[in-house]
Amino acid sequence: MGNPKAFLTVPRKEAGYRPVHDRIHDFGEVEQTLNTRDRQEQASRCMDCGVPFCHWACPLGNKDPEWNDALYRGEWESAYKLLTATNPFPEFTGRICPALCEKACVLYHTTGEAVTNRENEAAITERAFAEGYVTIKHPVRNGKRVAVVGSGPSGLAAAHALNHMGYTVTVFEKNEAAGGLLRYGIPNFKLNKKIIDRRISVMEQEGVEFVYNSPLTIHGSQMAGASPSDTGNTCELSIMNYDLTDYDAVVMATGTPTARDLRVPGRELKGVHLALELLSQQNRVLAGREFPEEERITAKGKDVLVIGGGDTGSDCIGTAHRQGARSVTQIEIMPKPPVGHNPATPWPGWPVILKTTSSHEEGCTRRWNINTLEFLGKDGRLTGVRVQPIDWKPNPAGGRPVMVEAGEPEVIKAELVLLAMGFLKPGHPQYPEGVFVCGDAASGASLVVRAIASGLDTARKVDAYVRKKG
Repeated sequence: MGNPKAFLTVPRKEAGYRPVHDRIHDFGEVEQTLNTRDRQEQASRCMDCGVPFCHWACPLGNKDPEWNDALYRGEWESAYKLLTATNPFPEFTGRICPALCEKACVLYHTTGEAVTNRENEAAITERAFAEGYVTIKHPVRNGKRVAVVGSGPSGLAAAHALNHMGYTVTVFEKNEAAGGLLRYGIPNFKLNKKIIDRRISVMEQEGVEFVYNSPLTIHGSQMAGASPSDTGNTCELSIMNYDLTDYDAVVMATGTPTARDLRVPGRELKGVHLALELLSQQNRVLAGREFPEEERITAKGKDVLVIGGGDTGSDCIGTAHRQGARSVTQIEIMPKPPVGHNPATPWPGWPVILKTTSSHEEGCTRRWNINTLEFLGKDGRLTGVRVQPIDWKPNPAGGRPVMVEAGEPEVIKAELVLLAMGFLKPGHPQYPEGVFVCGDAASGASLVVRAIASGLDTARKVDAYVRKKG
């Protein structure tokens, strides 16, 4: 490494967020950037640790020490080449990845201050686009065609890799634009959609074809939840006027479309919505689409309750603030995690500790160990939610802990409830030969970085299949 002792003298420095009073009035990205000198100084903290656990922990196998060293030396183009050797979309992961590499960093485990890998990654990529290091490649075609169904991170990764292998790739997307949950699930204040458009433009110039407003139809399936190992007749796939049997292989990157619902009394009341109903609509509004007033979901002037303590719930909080909510409360059925360190989740597992996001900083009442009993309303409209404090006790029979009452029921006032409790793992029919499933469609809801890794791995499997088939 260029400066093997920097970790001893240079403290971790994050770029931080725009001031709360400024950012809650728009949907611009909240995260700021460091100047060039500070960014290179942060990269110098990546030490010659011998065994780079960051590389092991990253689903993509990113070579953080190598590109951090190049960044420290000011060799930005080299840093970008090293970064994209393993990660085709560092502009996405540099913004929204939870940075598994940082939780694996030797400095994190010794000083509690990991190298700022995620921010460094984003900075390298933005410099690459600004300085022209991102070039258009024109692969030599091999005469084979592949259809990719779905344009989320796994579908884009598979399409990118297969295109560079020489395949003629067509990406079919049911929505009006590419990106999947990157576009319709993640708010603009975390990921500006121009970042997605910029990458799609590169892929199009390199030969990838995108076909929008093209939902997949599955014929002859009895399915919904059948295992890929089930026997019997296979289904048939079609997309509008396209015959998928004309392709040498098909990649199913359809994600996890079904959100986990909460079926308690009053669920039908107006004002109770799945999180993505709000998030996707708001992103479409920012893209210029208009909705009738009766269809518009807005937190303006309302008391908002978010049910679910994960990242999607946090995104709902930030969106509610920007829409002008009167108050925002978030409840979680699980216990409050400890701050800083959790002995119950030691390395190499993911540390389950309290996470405070930029949205939480903007104002939110957070409560844990709260169970939802009933949605209350008047004249068909939501007015509140009856909840109850609970606790978790060990199960005498083993397995999942038992939920027990820990307090009297109470009512939380709310005119808008957002259900952010995750997604159900999709089932799949018995697909014909040559169909490959990747990303969240295969694993269930997971991280963007894992979806990208799955897309790249699936592309390799497709290539091996087509080559073997001859």
